[in-house]
Amino acid sequence: MHTRTTTASTVLTCLLAGALTVGCAGGGSGSRSADDLLEDANATMRELRSVRVDSTSTAAKGGTVTVRLVTDLAGRCTASTTFSRGGSLDQIRIGETDYVRPDRAYLEKWKPGGVTGEQKLWIKTPADAAQPGDGLSSCTRPFESFGTAKKGRTTRVGDREAVELTVTDEKDKGATYTFYVAAQGEPYLLRAVYEGSEYDTTTSFADFDEPLDIRPPKPAEVVDADEVLR
Repeated sequence: MHTRTTTASTVLTCLLAGALTVGCAGGGSGSRSADDLLEDANATMRELRSVRVDSTSTAAKGGTVTVRLVTDLAGRCTASTTFSRGGSLDQIRIGETDYVRPDRAYLEKWKPGGVTGEQKLWIKTPADAAQPGDGLSSCTRPFESFGTAKKGRTTRVGDREAVELTVTDEKDKGATYTFYVAAQGEPYLLRAVYEGSEYDTTTSFADFDEPLDIRPPKPAEVVDADEVLR
């Protein structure tokens, strides 16, 4: 459940600082240790069949990236990414294939002067061609314990009661992770806040195990990547 994921390092130095989960299944959390809450939450989140992840990352040097990811945590997901300094990117990943729809501002960064008018087409590209900094998201997320956890107050996230856990890690000195975990029912992670020297990220989780309908775009709306960027 370490938040230092590959996705976290792809955009804005880190696009998504990821997802720990904390909580306890099937009962109150008052008598449980922070480590126990983390372990219970890990197991619960790994069993999800789908989840929505909303993330906002802000770099210390300026610039914000917002992402909405809907994923089965395996090989099917959709993502919408917006960059405060210009450009947005829609993505559908199905197995080994990405369908990517950048707007004109995004494409101008890669091929200045090469795009005119509104950009509506999806670009088909192998999923393994994704590179750090291109804004593409992974469908998977790690749920692994790390660092030292300390239990905090009970608070509310939206309409749910949540337990606050603060985690520090010697491998990321000066950074703090705060996780808000549902205190009743399934120990879902509701929100994760990362505060570091280079960027801050707030990530919210919702729509646990909601049905997904992820399909590729219509063939007439798809072009090969080589046709756009050659």
